[in-house]
Formats: sequence, C-alpha cells, structure tokens
Amino acid sequence: MSWTTLIGADELAHIIDRCIVVDCRYDLANPQAGAAAFAQAHIPSAVFIDMDRQLSAPKSGRNGRHPMPSSDAVRALLESIGLNDDTQLIVYDVGGMASGRLWWMARWIGHEHVAVLDGGLKAWERAGFPVTAEPGAVRPAGRLSARPPLSILVDADTVSAASANASRVLIDARAADRFRGENETIDPVAGHIPGSLNRPWNLNLREDGRFKPAPFLRAEFEAMLDGRHASDVINSCGSGVSACHNILAMTHAGLTGAALYGGSWSEWVADPERPVATGPQA
Repeated sequence: MSWTTLIGADELAHIIDRCIVVDCRYDLANPQAGAAAFAQAHIPSAVFIDMDRQLSAPKSGRNGRHPMPSSDAVRALLESIGLNDDTQLIVYDVGGMASGRLWWMARWIGHEHVAVLDGGLKAWERAGFPVTAEPGAVRPAGRLSARPPLSILVDADTVSAASANASRVLIDARAADRFRGENETIDPVAGHIPGSLNRPWNLNLREDGRFKPAPFLRAEFEAMLDGRHASDVINSCGSGVSACHNILAMTHAGLTGAALYGGSWSEWVADPERPVATGPQA
C-alpha cells in the first residue's frame, strides 16, 4: 500500500519501520529553529532536512528567497538519506507548509510514494506515540531511477504571460494582508502578481492542524476555479514553499495538474520591470 498525499499518525505508526521519515520543521523568522527543535524531540528514526541549506539552491539576488534546486540535486539529496524507488517517504513539520515543499520536490523527480503526516508532529504526539532526542537514522545510500516528473514547475516568463492574458489561474498562498500589500515585512516590494487570486495556505487546515476532508477542499478550490481545470492553475507564494501546501491540498482533493511558480513573489519583485498589483483580488 502506498500513501501519495496524506498519512495519519496511526497509519504511520504501523509502517514506520518500512519507510523513511523526514522532519522538515522550519521557521522563517528563525531559520535555526527547526534543527534545534529536532535535536530536542522528533519522531523515532526520522532524519532532519533543512529548508535553507538542502531544500533550496544558492541565491543569486534575482531567483527568490528559496530557489528551487535542480532535479538532479533533489534526487541526490533523497538518495543520501536512503530513498529507493519503492520506499515510502513520509515528511512532517508542525503545519504542513514546509513538508509540503519536500512532498512536491519528491514528486518532481517522479517519486510517487511520498506523503505528508496529517497534523504533523502535534498529531503524532496527541495520538500518544513516542518522540526521541536520539540522532537521526543513518542508512545506506539509496538509488532513484530517472522518472517523469509528477509535479509541474513553471518560470517567471510563463507566469508573466498568464498574468497578461489571463490564460491561467494564478493562486497566491500568502496571508491576505501580504497579498493586498498592507503588511510586507519579508520582501522589498508589497503586493501581488496582477490577476492573482488569494488562497492563504492555512485555509486548508482544520483547527487541530489536520487537513480538511477532501470533499471540502475540492468544493473550496472549485469555487475559486469557476469552471477552470486544475491544470490551468499556477500556484505561488512568497518563495515557493507555502504554495506547495495548496498543491498538496488540491491533489488530495483530486484536483491534479496544478503547477508551481518556484521563484514566486520574492523572485517576481527582484525584476523592477515586472508589474505589481495591490489591494484585494479582482
């Protein structure tokens, strides 16, 4: 049996000795917080992967805050933690935002057997399962075949064309105030890509941090799409992280084929020639 979007804590407990578990905790305001939290307590056998150092390529000043690594680099990273073609990969954090990024990246290199722990570490602990401060598991290197991508990555030129002629549905996962340009404390320019719709990533979650049921998510996204197909969607955010959460939610709801603009807002505004909109969505 394979999990390809979400897995519950009880389900993970039953297969934990047959899969690779990755802790992706990340705090934008404190990039060292994830590793520190992992050192204090994590799911047994889990390994830690860092957003800035391992899930991002080097920054050039024009490619955003979390540039997408090459597919070869992603494959090498996952092989280094022992992943093989038939291995189930489970990723978690505390809300799914950071783990959604690794879920998307694994699918980008064609690895279908990857899922996010629904509700993250808190759900695991609420279910009464143990945590440990022992070092992460060390496994022999794995081998991943070159396979067709299961995730779609688009660049700024594709987004620019979609924005100009409304040929695609642009969905921005940032908080509403940042989208409107009212409260930008991270990037140098406030606002959003013209023509974008706003769907903050945390709207995908219930109060306990687990994802809403698939039928609810499907209804909410279909209302936004207004008859358009999921393959018409390009998801963005601040730096290509929380947008993956929306793609995960859509995929879990059966709405497949949405793309990611990896550079997202932080790359978009690095070019002063690109247009910027403020205020609510049209």
